[in-house]
Amino acid sequence: MQQTPSEIGKAALWMTGAIASFSSMAVAGRELGAVHDTFEIMMYRSFVGILVVSLILTVRGRWSQISTRDFGLHALRNTVHFTGQNLWFFAITAIPLAQVFALEFTQPLWVIVLSPLLLGERLTPVRLLAAMIGFVGILIVARPGAASLSLGVGAAALAAVFFALTTISTKRLTQIAPVACIMFWLTVMQAVLGLVAAGWDMQIHPPTAQTVPWLVLVGLAGLLAHFCIANALSVAPATVVVPFDFARLPTIAVIGMVLYGEPLDVWVLVGAAVIFGGNYLNILTERRRNRVA
Repeated sequence: MQQTPSEIGKAALWMTGAIASFSSMAVAGRELGAVHDTFEIMMYRSFVGILVVSLILTVRGRWSQISTRDFGLHALRNTVHFTGQNLWFFAITAIPLAQVFALEFTQPLWVIVLSPLLLGERLTPVRLLAAMIGFVGILIVARPGAASLSLGVGAAALAAVFFALTTISTKRLTQIAPVACIMFWLTVMQAVLGLVAAGWDMQIHPPTAQTVPWLVLVGLAGLLAHFCIANALSVAPATVVVPFDFARLPTIAVIGMVLYGEPLDVWVLVGAAVIFGGNYLNILTERRRNRVA
């Protein structure tokens, strides 16, 4: 169905909020990296999330939706997401922000590859082609051989894999659990995981007057970004929303250049465009298949 200008405008507005949120979280994570390790950032971020989610559950009277049913799947999903998010926070302190975001865009391609193994979905020729195009984009962004591969590049690429596993496990959870329950256990479990990981060496740095605002920003930005994307997808299809989401890359590239003096690497932009092409090919094909069905 053709989208109206009003629907496209609403989607653009929501995606502007998502881009601002993701960019804010990246900058906050970069600033916090000088004082807190990634485990501490995740722990404090989850504490903020618990407060926000608990407030929403109370105001909307949704506490009855919280249960321990399928607790193991919640634990698996949140452990995977915790791992991916820590890798992401490490990457944004180690390599240019634009490079992190470019590699993060490969998440949907990993979903294509892993879904047949974990969800039993069919790997169609178009999906395989989309994945292959995306992985060519990865090679352009990372350019193995042109420069030594750093831990930051590896962490960003691996984070995308764990985010894909998060998406797959979330897809399973949404079939059996309400969103309120998923979000509650997300914040609670990741707070526990963060506390255990951060305290493993018996050294947890307390928040300072300088880091508190950044920690609050990380916690709020993460929740707001996904809230904005969900609302954008509710008023427009993925074929409309994804091009807006791609605007995250030039946005964060400019932010990295202005705030941290990071050079604008044309190959990162080219590789990201190739990755976007693979993603968009798959989305267009799926939309046409659904329209025929």
